[in-house]
Amino acid sequence: FRRSVYMFFHTKGFIRVFAAFICSISITNIVGAFIEEVMERGGITRHISVALAGGAFEVAIVIGGIVLGGYVDRTKAYKKVTLSCLVLSVIFTIPLGLTEHALGKEPVLLVLSLIGLGFVTGPIQPINAELAVDISYPGDETAVESVQQIGGNLFSALIIPLAERAGRLDIQILPKNPILASDIRGDVILMITVTLMTYCFFSGFDAPLRRTLADQH
Repeated sequence: FRRSVYMFFHTKGFIRVFAAFICSISITNIVGAFIEEVMERGGITRHISVALAGGAFEVAIVIGGIVLGGYVDRTKAYKKVTLSCLVLSVIFTIPLGLTEHALGKEPVLLVLSLIGLGFVTGPIQPINAELAVDISYPGDETAVESVQQIGGNLFSALIIPLAERAGRLDIQILPKNPILASDIRGDVILMITVTLMTYCFFSGFDAPLRRTLADQH
């Protein structure tokens, strides 16, 4: 296993794929862990409503994995889809912590953003698990997935307490402007920062798809 791990991290592009996987699992774990607080920001406080919203988030992850994962299986457009998902993740994350004072709480927008986030962020994990296997061929597929899961869970364990503390921060935006005045929570800023950093890092991916090339021959 040690030899496999050493080989993976010395495989061109593996660290970038690893980062995308970790970003995805971290964002989904943060949202899942603090779903009640996130829903409360939009005025959704009933337990059943929070539970339904959380369920919709999980279902969106599954459906996104089927739809986007199927598309990538056919086209092998790993990089294009991953980068697109990261951009959309930022867009869907913003409403989870942004409150425009002139409009007040917007529960419908919050739930739709939550579902959208699940649909585009969740699939980054299976897509990049498959990509890691492709570029590390003929490496051990089980070892590849194990390394990613361990790394993702460790990073999540570290970032969730940070997200909890950041969630207590309420950053004011243009407070003196009666029309544009708003505030955004620190945990959302943290998630956006992680996603943007991942986008910049992953955009440099250019490793050959070894398994795909082998299958073509």
